[in-house]
Amino acid sequence: MSVVIGMVLCQVRHILFHTTRPDIRCVSCARPGERASPNAMTRTARCIPALDRLGFVATLLMPVFLTHGRVFSEISMDLLAVLLLVRSALGLGWFWTRQFWVRVAFLWWGWQIVCSLPHIGLGSSQALTQACLAIRFPLMAAAMQVWTLRDAESRLWMSRVLVACCAYFVLQFVMQALLGHNLFGYPRYIDGTLTGPYAHPRAAAPFSRLVLPVMMLGCAFLVARSGRAESDTSRSVGTGTFLAMSVLAVLVLGLMVLAGQRIPMALTALGIGVCALFYRPLRPAAVVGALSLPVLVLLARFVAPQAFQHLVILAAHQLSHFWESHYGLVFTRAMVMAEAHPVTGLGYDAFRHACANPAYQHGLPWFSTASDGGGAGICVQHAHNHYLQALTNAGVPGLFLFGGLVFACLRALWPVRGAHHAWRIGLFAAFFIQEWPFASASDFLNLPLGGWAFMLLGVGLAEAEHRQSVEPNPYPVL
Repeated sequence: MSVVIGMVLCQVRHILFHTTRPDIRCVSCARPGERASPNAMTRTARCIPALDRLGFVATLLMPVFLTHGRVFSEISMDLLAVLLLVRSALGLGWFWTRQFWVRVAFLWWGWQIVCSLPHIGLGSSQALTQACLAIRFPLMAAAMQVWTLRDAESRLWMSRVLVACCAYFVLQFVMQALLGHNLFGYPRYIDGTLTGPYAHPRAAAPFSRLVLPVMMLGCAFLVARSGRAESDTSRSVGTGTFLAMSVLAVLVLGLMVLAGQRIPMALTALGIGVCALFYRPLRPAAVVGALSLPVLVLLARFVAPQAFQHLVILAAHQLSHFWESHYGLVFTRAMVMAEAHPVTGLGYDAFRHACANPAYQHGLPWFSTASDGGGAGICVQHAHNHYLQALTNAGVPGLFLFGGLVFACLRALWPVRGAHHAWRIGLFAAFFIQEWPFASASDFLNLPLGGWAFMLLGVGLAEAEHRQSVEPNPYPVL
């Protein structure tokens, strides 16, 4: 898909900017010392606003397509990645490549490609192609940061779309919990978990990321209504604001408990703690939320017994028998593969393609696991952890580069004081829990969850880029 879109865009650029007349050259095609023709400059000037509008529309549609329309979200992401390169060549410039997080992303990407080459990794052409296309995720985030969301109005519209998507998830969760089915008629999943707007339980993970910035937007609105400036977080809030924030935190946690998925619930609680760490007005309400969590889980035993079974009974069993559980066996298999290939790993998607190899079907002396490591029956598409995935794909250097990429992104997102402080804290927390190392996770670059993560990263980077600007408060109009 990425290759097709790239070819189409190159052809469009050729049609728009090239001509058979030797005396007319576009700005980007003029040789050194040769002057571009006025006609070409006019043509380029007309094209740039069209590209800007196309990029902005693709950006606004990303959350919608990530919610419903995986194929279209892939197209939108690829379009943003390619158009960023085109737009950089047509006047935007390449200044964004000098950012620390972008440089680390290119290093990580380059090492992924090296480890996926024939005679180094598994040698699969599919793995090498996927490794080459992996850069589209960071490029999409960079496009939002420096291009499509560089003005206040575009960032305001993006926040509105994200709030609307979050409200849509909430509506589907609540409807399914109360009526037994969502808007499309899908009931709870067979294990009792809520599926939100889907037929399968895959809504809680993206919702746990999305709800944090939206919740912080609500907190900022409550602080603003109390008559204080958003940046004034040195004093405690009034009783009414404290109660409203407490209700908000308890409702978010209660909804995650009802959803019945362990990791998203735990990560949401962690994310609220991170938000409270940076946002003082939220701290008392976060304590109330933490104290209410055991009560909410116990209530789920009577209100939603299947969710309680999933959250407590099954979780306790897996934790007490971790090394014999599926997660423990997958962890062991990934470590066996990494021990055999510590420098370069096995290339992109290593776990998917090499897990069933008999050479890796054994335990480790420092783990108490089955002698065959669970055999081929434990094999899944990925290692259930982004850091294990980085280790099996690209060895120890790849693991360090991936950790460096996460650190660089969090460093760029770090919510220092400035405009829209609460909103930026929520975006920081969303990416923080996405890359929390001690949790089961989906594939790092999958859709839709990987798309949600990098899209929120792009929005957060755009906000951080303009944190010093003086802009009107957007919260009352959302």
